[in-house]
Amino acid sequence: MKSRYLDQRLKLVHLRLVDALETHRSLLRAASILGVTQPALTKSLHEIEGMLQVQLFERHARGVRPTEIGMVLVRAARRILAEVRALDDELDRHTEAGGASVSIGALPVAAAGILPGVLARLKAEHPEIRVDLQQGRTEELLPLLAAGEVDLVVGRLYAPAHPDHFTREPLWSEPISILARTGHPVLSEPAAIDTLRRYEIVLPTVSQRVGQEIEQVMARLGLAPSTSLRSSSSGFIREMLHASDLIAVMPRLMLAGDLLRGTLQVVPLPFAAPDRPAGLILPYDRPLPAGGRIFTECLRTYVREISQAGLADITTGYSKAPKKR
Repeated sequence: MKSRYLDQRLKLVHLRLVDALETHRSLLRAASILGVTQPALTKSLHEIEGMLQVQLFERHARGVRPTEIGMVLVRAARRILAEVRALDDELDRHTEAGGASVSIGALPVAAAGILPGVLARLKAEHPEIRVDLQQGRTEELLPLLAAGEVDLVVGRLYAPAHPDHFTREPLWSEPISILARTGHPVLSEPAAIDTLRRYEIVLPTVSQRVGQEIEQVMARLGLAPSTSLRSSSSGFIREMLHASDLIAVMPRLMLAGDLLRGTLQVVPLPFAAPDRPAGLILPYDRPLPAGGRIFTECLRTYVREISQAGLADITTGYSKAPKKR
């Protein structure tokens, strides 16, 4: 086959286009992200396919999906874009005061609960490190991790539906627990289901998977979630707990700071709550930058501290490292 001379013809804009298309699986959404019109994006895609002499994406009723050869280009594009971003960071370290940086993808429970303590430690010990934090669900953050837009993801570890190319490192467990203010009457009574039913409940509005885990614990307790107060704000929930006799059913470490300060306490359950391993999701094919390595050490130290305080268990739950090919 005649050479395609990609080293002379392929541009970074082409790589960003195929990355956006695979991430969003929609011409319209990819065009919006890239700041171009849909006709212009479609024209550019045809140009790339003509250059490569292959079809990269197939259209279907709900958008587009990459062909097998399309995924070859997507993976290469993400590696190259990640290297360009790493070069950008390296140049920053040589030309700017401030040194290293880390870009963190955070799942909501980790962002509200464990990360404030970790980042406070990081800024106290390494004030020169620049931190960029992006919060989202697992399915939103993994494409950013693949593309090198975040260096690592922190939070609940779920087994992937299909094999992927990330390493999962469990560090702690964040069980669903019942929380109440210190001095709440429930803490002086026996840990019994009838006792819990006497109090109004506040619940977090969270992702579907976390919501299902909360509902499973409530079902075992015979508590009715339909009669509960709900809020997407962890700040609102903590204020309601401190100001009333409400109790909360939620991931324990979502309010880690208040538990450490002793203003909230864990109400003993009459059964063992299911393990919910959490930790790091890392790319297997590129090393962490210096700022990422320092952040993970601060994270591990903080996890040891909250474990010693009895708020979390070090876990060896779900872990997976992909096989290198």
